[in-house]
Amino acid sequence: MDAVQAQEILSQMEAKRLAELFKAFSDASRLRIVSTLIAAERNVGEIASMVGISESAVSHHLRGLRQMNLVRPRRDGRLVYYSLEDEHVAELYQVGLDHSLHGN
Repeated sequence: MDAVQAQEILSQMEAKRLAELFKAFSDASRLRIVSTLIAAERNVGEIASMVGISESAVSHHLRGLRQMNLVRPRRDGRLVYYSLEDEHVAELYQVGLDHSLHGN
């Protein structure tokens, strides 16, 4: 194996972090939540209404997405609005969607 090939192999830590990232996208409800946040920031009630799951389930999923740095909260009085952390999250979502629809 030459030096270039060795550099392309993920370290154990990099592989673990990447696997955790993809695990965050492994749930249909979380993907639907992410899809609601691509166009605009939303609060838990709005997301729950759009996705069709309970507010407590949305909050649970958002907690995990926050821990993975995929969404960020913004407090406005009593309401908390969520948005995607950055454009990379939308890009990951879109590439995954494009790939899953490719050839169908």
